[in-house]
Amino acid sequence: MRDSNIKSYRAKVVDDYVRGKMSRRSFLRNASVLGLGAGVLGTGLVRPMQAFAQASELRPSEEVLAWVKEVSKPFAGTTLRLATESTPPSNAINNQLKQYFEEASGMTVEIEVLPLEQVLQKLTLDIASQLGTYDLYYIDQSWAASVSRDVFDPREQLEEKPDLAMPDYDVSDFLPALVDGIAKYEDRWVGVPYDIPIFIMQYRKDIYDQMGFKAPETLEEYYEQAKAITDEMGPDMYGATGQMKSGHYSLECDWTAWLWGHGGSIFTPDSKFSGNDERGLEAMEYWTRLWKTMPPGVTGWTWDGQGQSVAQGVAASMMSWGEFFPYFDDPEATKVSGLMEAARCPRPKHTLRTVEETGFGEIPGVGHQGGSSLAVSRNSKSPDAAWIFMQWATSYDTQVLITALGGGTGPTRNRVYEDPRIIANRRVGAGTTRHLPVVRETIALDMGSEPDLPQWAELSNDTIPVRLGKYFAGEYGSAKEAMDDIAQATDKIVSG
Repeated sequence: MRDSNIKSYRAKVVDDYVRGKMSRRSFLRNASVLGLGAGVLGTGLVRPMQAFAQASELRPSEEVLAWVKEVSKPFAGTTLRLATESTPPSNAINNQLKQYFEEASGMTVEIEVLPLEQVLQKLTLDIASQLGTYDLYYIDQSWAASVSRDVFDPREQLEEKPDLAMPDYDVSDFLPALVDGIAKYEDRWVGVPYDIPIFIMQYRKDIYDQMGFKAPETLEEYYEQAKAITDEMGPDMYGATGQMKSGHYSLECDWTAWLWGHGGSIFTPDSKFSGNDERGLEAMEYWTRLWKTMPPGVTGWTWDGQGQSVAQGVAASMMSWGEFFPYFDDPEATKVSGLMEAARCPRPKHTLRTVEETGFGEIPGVGHQGGSSLAVSRNSKSPDAAWIFMQWATSYDTQVLITALGGGTGPTRNRVYEDPRIIANRRVGAGTTRHLPVVRETIALDMGSEPDLPQWAELSNDTIPVRLGKYFAGEYGSAKEAMDDIAQATDKIVSG
């Protein structure tokens, strides 16, 4: 099939699904064929924006704005458009920062904040039509392969447009693990790393102190602590919690952390499902035990329910998205402000498998990540103006402000973690940054990335979590029976 036909069909499939003309399962199967990954249905992760300072206290650098003003003179009056998911970077730029760029540049920036499947709808329609309605693309990591030739590689833009290059933009400052795990496809950069939700360990220090516990160093220690808390304090307080809703991508996210943490992998180098091997079954045995330390409603929760179980004082710990931590510290929104601590996830029980020992570029690691990139569209009518905005939006100075005003989200640039404005807010309060050293370590040392294959959308949003849900509902005789069923279904889908 010609590339243009593929793009048109991809756009039609996404549009039909968003408009309610196609079932979820049919959409996932079509998405698999068309090279769209796990993020096609969106995460739905609640990301409350918790500003820790007044906007007047945090302003863009005058030096940066002077560059914007000078380089933008030929583009005054230009309107740039971006469709994005609700993320801390997008919210901070849209609500508090773009006014500075617009004033300095003379441009207008229109940012549409939409559910992720609608962002994909806009993107695929724009690529297929080549109309250039959107100048910049927000790219979930799972879409990178399918759009890699429809965006500019930022390294090429820096080389080919030196007169538009921001001084000290420094692409080498982006954390290497994020470049490799999020922003690259084959030999191309599909934009630059923009957003990085990632699993870290988060626990109630007051309860751990009461029990005489420290942050768990091993997975088995994590289980033993969770069990002891549940035995001692249940049913008012449970030791652990999860995001284990049957058939939901969140359930697959939890599974990967335990699987990788026990030295397992989703695939072998010969493209066969390996979650039912010895390491995979050991992970299931562990997870089954840990599940019994969690609140009864956990099998009906995605990440939102998991986060609320901690925020409302029902659960004492979770290994989950670090973006919840600044929210937990908000005394106006939760019951646990000042009580939570962050730590690296417990270390794996067995040696992690290497990328060469897995399939489809899978990177085992207990810190499951779900990041995104920002790129300039090749269909843009004003690609140079869009490139100026993209550099500003992903620059060191702007990332510092995003991290502050966006609620302590994990920066994708290395230097931001050491900025005095970020370090100054390592204190209890809404939008805290006191967890960011852990986020940085996790990105460098513990980050896990799912495999990159066209069928992953169907597998991670349907095949795997549906069957895992059936296991926890008692519909299989054993974990081995469940995992063998997943293996059979997965291998059939992967083989076509």
